[in-house]
Amino acid sequence: MQFLAQICLADADPGGAGLLSVFMCQNEPGLCDEWDATGGGNRAFVFGSDATRAALVPDEGVTMLDETSAIGFAQIEGDDYLGARDRWAGESGRSVLDVLGQVGGRPAWLQNDETPDCGVCGQPMSFVVQLEEGHDYRTSANFGGGGCGYGFCCRSCGDAAFLWQR
Repeated sequence: MQFLAQICLADADPGGAGLLSVFMCQNEPGLCDEWDATGGGNRAFVFGSDATRAALVPDEGVTMLDETSAIGFAQIEGDDYLGARDRWAGESGRSVLDVLGQVGGRPAWLQNDETPDCGVCGQPMSFVVQLEEGHDYRTSANFGGGGCGYGFCCRSCGDAAFLWQR
């Protein structure tokens, strides 16, 4: 599975701790049921707060990726994600395609609400992140072409889930 994203849970919820890590099958796009939170074509994991410590860099060997990218956060007031995204684009003079998603808040579902239930306790999971595909087709995530990915975790059990809609 391909690694997609890692989100610090404290960024989504000030009381949160640890990391949500998201992976998705891309071996044969469209054949893995990767849009479904329970279809087996993706996985999300919550790692404890001790996972946020930086590892020691080895003295030798490959220690850097050929290419990496980082993102910046912008706090934008708005009634919902789509309104905040449009407001950010207007204020910054940049394209809405430069917005890579939201951390926390409420999901802006492209279809119907598909909030997954926890596989352990059966309760609805908490929303953590909404991811856009990205603006460069060479490096963008594949959420069906213009879709969004949604990451969730159970605050009680530590279970996690990921799905996408288009």
